[in-house]
Amino acid sequence: MPPPNLLAAVEALLFSSDQPLTLALLTDALEAPADQIAAALHQLGRDYEARAAGVELREIAGGWMLVTTSEQAEFVGRMLRGKRRMRLSRAALETMAIIAYKQPVTKSEVEAIRGVDSSAVLATLLERNLVTIRGRSKVVGRPLLYGTTPEFLEYFGLKDLTELPRPEELRALVAAREPEQLDMMELEVVSQVAIDLAASEASDADPAPRHEIIALDEEADFDASDADAEEEPAHGTPGGSAGRDAEGG
Repeated sequence: MPPPNLLAAVEALLFSSDQPLTLALLTDALEAPADQIAAALHQLGRDYEARAAGVELREIAGGWMLVTTSEQAEFVGRMLRGKRRMRLSRAALETMAIIAYKQPVTKSEVEAIRGVDSSAVLATLLERNLVTIRGRSKVVGRPLLYGTTPEFLEYFGLKDLTELPRPEELRALVAAREPEQLDMMELEVVSQVAIDLAASEASDADPAPRHEIIALDEEADFDASDADAEEEPAHGTPGGSAGRDAEGG
């Protein structure tokens, strides 16, 4: 049976969660029709906006979440100084930006762009669930293909991958020093990677086609001894070797 005050119940669930809540989860928790939950969500969003509240309702990674408005982010940051969310190294940000803008992508393609072994940083991103293995490519050696996860969208506050900023937008953000979820170091790293990738693709007369993906459960005929097979890091085990990134996270 739905709660008597559905709007208040939806707000309470959103307030109590530190993760985006999907429509299905809210519907199940409140035992209310999905259309009523959706209407309540939109009403809440309008209410916050109408009174210029310090929080806003945003659709992130397939769910809904209450977040601080950009106008109040500075004050929240002051209070929470020293209790910051997970930080990523420059190496991790570069790798994650390449994967986000070029996915699905192989480890060797990431390394060709970065110019350094990326096994350790890839293992760290896998461990933190910011990237995932999407399957294998059909090219010779059938290397693993990497893509982003819902946790990636949540980390950057994106609804879906279509909200990834275009290079020119990133350049404008850096120039304007606008307050965003990313701090300036993070924003500048991601911006530069995106701009470099865009310039590279624009100058490439014959860009490489997108990979055809083979699901991992469909690779019974894969020969692990293939000399061209790409050696991949063990999940969550960065390890170290000469020429490898000094920091993986």
